[in-house]
Amino acid sequence: MNGTGSRADESRGAFFLDSTDPGPGRPGFDAFRRAWEAQIGDGFRLPGFSPDTTGDFRVKTRAARVRDAAVTDIRGVSALRSEGTLDGVEDQVRMFVVRRGAWTVCGSPDGGDQTVSAGQFLLQHVGRPMHLQTLPRTVVKVLVLPSTVLKPLLGNRAVTGPADSAEVRLLVAHANNVALTAPDLGQAGVEAAHAALIELAKAVATGRFDDAEPLLAPVLAQAAKDLAESRLAEPGLSPAMLARELHVSTSTLQRAFASVGESAAAYIRRRRLEEARLALTAPSNRLSITELAAYWQFTDGSHFTRAFKKHYGQTPTEYARSTRPGPGR
Repeated sequence: MNGTGSRADESRGAFFLDSTDPGPGRPGFDAFRRAWEAQIGDGFRLPGFSPDTTGDFRVKTRAARVRDAAVTDIRGVSALRSEGTLDGVEDQVRMFVVRRGAWTVCGSPDGGDQTVSAGQFLLQHVGRPMHLQTLPRTVVKVLVLPSTVLKPLLGNRAVTGPADSAEVRLLVAHANNVALTAPDLGQAGVEAAHAALIELAKAVATGRFDDAEPLLAPVLAQAAKDLAESRLAEPGLSPAMLARELHVSTSTLQRAFASVGESAAAYIRRRRLEEARLALTAPSNRLSITELAAYWQFTDGSHFTRAFKKHYGQTPTEYARSTRPGPGR
């Protein structure tokens, strides 16, 4: 287990635990519970889990807390199932974004069970504890958020939809950054991270992103980068396409990128050049300069060569030759 965070600063905490290693001595459920209680805290109470869950706990977990909001990433090999008596009140809003498998909330506010399938999300206010269960190999992001601002927007309704919607992409991009950076945030960073989480959750609840909120510009830029990474080799990738997919204007997207010091077009070109550079040094590379240029959407080999030399100070051929092992190397 790798534990991080600080109990001296009660506004944040984080830990990472991998119990999927089949080797002896791998951390089990007790290690997970101790890390959760130490770093996430009493405001985010864990339910009781079934003996099958605690006895065969093969889950990779990353969790982080900023003030009264928490982000948990779960990659389960084994299934999870809670059980036992659930007492008390949980005046929180929860969001589940499922990438693989399925997450079922048992005894939801409408009185039934709700299953969130792969590629879907569920956002709802929780007034009382509920049971949960998952399929084996479920991958899910769970957000626990304060109800003060979000409950009036949600009421008794559950908001569901595709996990790749623009608003959810923005929220997930920011939640990923929170999970990775929470241990190192100062108080100002904690406040900014928390405020952005709430604003983006409001966007999911209302289906509308406030693109005039300057606090969200870096989040929008990161979401666009995440989307671009998955489409780097596609000919249609452009700032206009990213803006369209994220439901914002191209000028809004450009302002967001300006806030992080790089234009959207420059980011796309830089990442394509980086991937082409890696391909040049790959032992299995059999693509010519012309083929690499075409694959990474440069106009032709000459255009690719000029761009590559401007960025790296060498032509692609010179770079490949300089990195190729010579005799005795």
